[in-house]
Amino acid sequence: MQDPNEDTEWNDILRDFGILPPKEESKDEIEEMVLCLQKEAMVKPFEKMTLAQLNEAEDEFDEEDMQAIETYREKRLQEWKALKKKQKFGELREISGNQYVNEVTNAEKDVWVIIHLYRSSIPMCLLVNQHLSLLARKFPETKFVKAIVNSCIQHYHDNCLPTIFVYKNGQIEAKFIGIIECGGINLKLEELEWKLAEVGAIQTDLEENPQKDIVDMMVSSVRNTSIHDDSDSSNSDNDTK
Repeated sequence: MQDPNEDTEWNDILRDFGILPPKEESKDEIEEMVLCLQKEAMVKPFEKMTLAQLNEAEDEFDEEDMQAIETYREKRLQEWKALKKKQKFGELREISGNQYVNEVTNAEKDVWVIIHLYRSSIPMCLLVNQHLSLLARKFPETKFVKAIVNSCIQHYHDNCLPTIFVYKNGQIEAKFIGIIECGGINLKLEELEWKLAEVGAIQTDLEENPQKDIVDMMVSSVRNTSIHDDSDSSNSDNDTK
């Protein structure tokens, strides 16, 4: 005789038509459901509430609950403050030269500040601004600002643009001056992210340098050239002898 609890397509059809009774749940499944319900019952209702909901429902709790609520409210408040502090920036802001000291040099303690000095007539500067705008949203705990270079430094040469300064506690921790140091005219977002992460300004989730293959190729090329030059020099010495 066929087991009515057996998992077969035919049994499922018979159950749909009411010919077979519903499938009996296994003991393990029932125990798991009971444990889950018990766990949910142990959770105090206020642990699922927002701060606003807690304030509205204060009259519904007894004295013991109110003590727990105060502890819980303080915990939630500290978590909210920590989140707000971590996400206090989140955009690439434009500043002028007369704001430089307050916004950059005298920024809050232990806050990383990345400033881009640019000219809108230089395509590479526009590319860097585009990348920094995306990175600012990804890393809201870091302060990202940009400034037209003439408002900060008079007679700054175009060859030095884009210029990126990285500050922390009033000190320049890193600088990238000119197209080459900033990553080249084909700079990709991940490459700039890696550069800034290397100096500590952001905490990237990238696992390796996006330009690793290019760097390895350049190192290999330099090494092969060096070996070739050494070989030519050795052969020349032998011919002289």
